[in-house]
Amino acid sequence: MSRRVVRQSKFRHVFGQAAKADQAYEDIRVSKVTWDSSFCAVNPKFLAIIVEAGGGGAFIVLPLAKTGRVDKNYPLVTGHTAPVLDIDWCPHNDNVIASASDDTTIMVWQIPDYTPVRNITEPIITLEGHSKRVGILSWHPTARNVLLSAGGDNVIIIWNVGTGEVLLSLDEVHPDVIHSVCWNSNGSLLATTCKDKTLRIIDPRKGQVVAERARPHEGARPLRAVFIADGKLLSTGFSRMSERQLALWDPNNFEEPVALQEMDTSNGVLLPFYDPDSSIVYLCGKGDSSIRYFEITDEPPFVHYLNTFSSKEPQRGMGFMPKRGLDVSKCEIARFYKLHERKCEPIIMTVPRKSDLFQDDLYPDTPGPEPALEADEWLSGQDAEPVLISLRDGYVPPKHRELRVTKRNILDVRPPTGPRRSQSASDASLSQHTLETLLEEIKALRERVQAQEQRITALENMLCELVDGTD
Repeated sequence: MSRRVVRQSKFRHVFGQAAKADQAYEDIRVSKVTWDSSFCAVNPKFLAIIVEAGGGGAFIVLPLAKTGRVDKNYPLVTGHTAPVLDIDWCPHNDNVIASASDDTTIMVWQIPDYTPVRNITEPIITLEGHSKRVGILSWHPTARNVLLSAGGDNVIIIWNVGTGEVLLSLDEVHPDVIHSVCWNSNGSLLATTCKDKTLRIIDPRKGQVVAERARPHEGARPLRAVFIADGKLLSTGFSRMSERQLALWDPNNFEEPVALQEMDTSNGVLLPFYDPDSSIVYLCGKGDSSIRYFEITDEPPFVHYLNTFSSKEPQRGMGFMPKRGLDVSKCEIARFYKLHERKCEPIIMTVPRKSDLFQDDLYPDTPGPEPALEADEWLSGQDAEPVLISLRDGYVPPKHRELRVTKRNILDVRPPTGPRRSQSASDASLSQHTLETLLEEIKALRERVQAQEQRITALENMLCELVDGTD
């Protein structure tokens, strides 16, 4: 009598659970724009959600701890003149977020640690280079201040946010609208999907397509693709019969998928969220009320279905917390932020364990907030893997770090005051310490002015008394 062998995996019993009602974020008017982005971005400090706004585009940024009902007058981040289509937190600075809009611009914002009293309307920098709507943003995983944008003009632009300059522009690669863009783990390659039904792997610095696969999914609906840890690709799409599919590809042999999973016949585009530490991919369909998750392994059948988290309400969008923002004491391996029509609900994925000790096998060292390269180093051809940190003692976000933009102005014809290098270096070295010193000097000056005002008032009174006495 044959005995069924159960596959051994520490993730077979991953358990998904929605947070309690008091841990949700209520009364948020989530954007109704018809665009297939996640509408939500999260990091260990903040939750950002694209919202409905009159007279332009806006998003709201909430400290993670600010759960419950959100005041209708809570300050927004406003500045775009048309709806915001995508937002993305900088992986190397938890206070910096980029937004892309239908108004063809990208804006980069500095979010303070304190709650502002009025709307944030002034970005650190506005990046202008696209001729049509900008719908996709993605920060470079290892190089400081490098941001990718893709627009309805079929162009990918890679920016140096620190100077406001275009590093690279890929305008001859895609003949139609770009649906998704993803960096590989060290930022040396891009995977893109396009309306022409082609999955491409691109070397952005050479501007060349390294490999491509026409019609990886036969259906007419949009595709999505993400790199996984070993350089393979996961794609989501639709079959000719409109069944939703998940496929695993080896770029060295693009003829046939390594594995193919067929699911259901829903219309929603599947947004893949991949966790390289656990090698689990989570599929969240827009308009679905479920999250499916699969483990990717090196042995056949390569893609293993784990489970499905189901709820009653359909999701308008989804945010995915970086690994360093999770609660390791509760064996939390993933956390999603599910957007409803009027609220955002955390969904926590845990691996049940009896021990309270740190689980080394669940939490290998993970990418931290320090960049491995500068923008110029990456552009010159250098590659580096992410700088890893341990989560053994939990993760504490670093203090507020200001993004300095040293924008070169070609219209500025004044003679330079010193060598260019030393000037930019002095700009870059304006640290938190310098800022605190300036604030203390301003405070001292204010006190001095008030003291002088009191002295002048006293002298004026004495003068009046003397004049009255002589009369």
